[in-house]
Amino acid sequence: MIDALAEPLRRVLQGQVRRLTAADGRRVDFTRPPGAAGWFDADAVCWRVHADFVPMLVGGIRALLLQALHPLALAAVWDHSDLRGDLSGRLGRTALFIAATTYGDAAMAAQAVARVRAIHAPLRGTAPDGRAYAAADPALLTWVHVAEVSSFLDAWLLLGGDPLSPQDQDRYYAETARVAQALGATQVPMTRAAAQDYLQAMRAQLAGGERAQAILALLRGLGRGGPRQWLNRPYIDAGCALLPPWARGMYGLHEVDRRRDAVLLAALRPNVALLRWALRDGVAAQARQRLSAVPAPTTIARPGT
Repeated sequence: MIDALAEPLRRVLQGQVRRLTAADGRRVDFTRPPGAAGWFDADAVCWRVHADFVPMLVGGIRALLLQALHPLALAAVWDHSDLRGDLSGRLGRTALFIAATTYGDAAMAAQAVARVRAIHAPLRGTAPDGRAYAAADPALLTWVHVAEVSSFLDAWLLLGGDPLSPQDQDRYYAETARVAQALGATQVPMTRAAAQDYLQAMRAQLAGGERAQAILALLRGLGRGGPRQWLNRPYIDAGCALLPPWARGMYGLHEVDRRRDAVLLAALRPNVALLRWALRDGVAAQARQRLSAVPAPTTIARPGT
């Protein structure tokens, strides 16, 4: 009886999350082909971290804000993407890429990377400070990657509720480096300590100018006044709260009340379990089903049979 009453709620939550993360309406079946291996096994740390909607959304918002502090990375996005007109769509496409490379079979992962590389290849331009940029620049790809995966992991460690040893945290960086390298990134940090050192070393190249402030304003306006506002705003505020102090300063967030941030993050933690329940048949479960399936034997027809 309880299950019968809970199932409609689960489907409502599931539908809201899938609409938020939809990428051009595309739905991908991660259960096929049966038995096909992906780039990562089911015991990979990235399977655990990337399966949780709440930390991934909060981490994704933090990642976008960090990435926007690099003038050349932001110029490439500003000049050649629909970020300002379709921010939620970009978040959805990013979610699909992460799902494909984490949980998809090897062919799906390779196709996702090839698609991004093809998009990046021709994108070049000049930033407002006069410097030339190329979206396929290995150094920029490394910056985008480290800002992203460090944000996912930090959000998961704070909100996920499950212990993750220092060794497993290092495994996460080593695993996800495979995707960054496939995209063309170089000198990708392979441990948590190396990633933190990298972020510190990059600070001199970062700036919080007008364009970065525009990205923050876009995020804060995402869903404002619409039916999804209740879903978006707490996660956006949490993404801001998780920024490193030096990044908060670049966005002019020095005076944000840290006690309010602590209350906000504590209030989000129960949502992790709720969304795990709502998405229990999500991409990680589908991928596990694919890996455990036995491919049907191939039958070769013979003449006269």
